[in-house]
Amino acid sequence: MRENRGIVTVPTPSHRERTMQNRLKDRIALVTGASSGIGEATALELARQGARVAIAARRRDRLDALAKELAALGAEPLVLVADLADEADAQRIVHETERHYGRLDILVNNAGVMYLEPVAEADLVRWRHMLELNVLGLIAATQAALAGMRARRDGHIVNISSTAGRVANPNAAAYSATKFGVVAFSEALRREVYKDNVRVSVIEPGVVETELREHIGHAATKDALNAWADSMRQLQSQDIAEVIAFCVSRPSHVNINEVLVRPTDQER
Repeated sequence: MRENRGIVTVPTPSHRERTMQNRLKDRIALVTGASSGIGEATALELARQGARVAIAARRRDRLDALAKELAALGAEPLVLVADLADEADAQRIVHETERHYGRLDILVNNAGVMYLEPVAEADLVRWRHMLELNVLGLIAATQAALAGMRARRDGHIVNISSTAGRVANPNAAAYSATKFGVVAFSEALRREVYKDNVRVSVIEPGVVETELREHIGHAATKDALNAWADSMRQLQSQDIAEVIAFCVSRPSHVNINEVLVRPTDQER
C-alpha cells in the first residue's frame, strides 16, 4: 500500500502476479491430509493460483477452518471427512470430488504418518496402520482417479514421499519401506499412464517443521529425531506447497517426475 495526500491506495498487481494467480484457473484439485502441515499449505497455495480445492482429512474442525480461508480465496472448497487408511474412504473422496465439481484434475496424495522405532521393539499394529495409510490409501485414491483422468486425457497425480524414500536409517525401517514404496509406485504408474497424458510427480521432502514427528511412540527415537531437527533450519510447509504448485502448473508437455528437497543444513 502507498499513501498519497491522505488517500490510501492498493497497487495494481503486476502482470507476473496476475499470471501466477491464474496459473491453475479452472483446475480442480483434491488434497489429502489437508488438516495441517504440507496438506494445509498446499490447499491454500493451489487456491491462490486459481484452483478449486477439495480437502480431506479426519479432523472436521480443522477442515472447516481451512475451508473458510479457501473460500476467501475463491476456491469453492469441498470438505471431505475421511480416514485415508480405509481404502473405501480413499476412493469415496475421489468420487465425491468428481460428482461435486464434475471432474478431478489434480490429486495430491499427502496423508501419512511416521512411526519410528527399532525393528525388535516394533508395534506391528502401528506399522500396519502406517502401511495402510502411507501406501494402500494412496494407491486406492490414485486408482479411483485414473478412470476420469484417462478418459479426459488430462490429469496430474502428486505423491508425497520423503528423503526416507531414498535413505533408509536405523529406527525407520517400516517408514522407509512405505516411502520407498511410494517412489516405486509413482514411477511404475507414470510409465503406465503417460500415453494417456496423465502426469505423475513424487515429492521427497527432508526435515519439515510439521506435526509429523508427534506421531512417534518410541520416546528415545522421538527425542533423538527432534534434537536433530532442532539443530537445523527446517523446511516449512509452504516451501513444499510451492514445489507442488510449480509441478502441477507446468504446461501439459512437461512432467516433473521427482523432486528431492532438503533443508540446506540437512546432510542425509
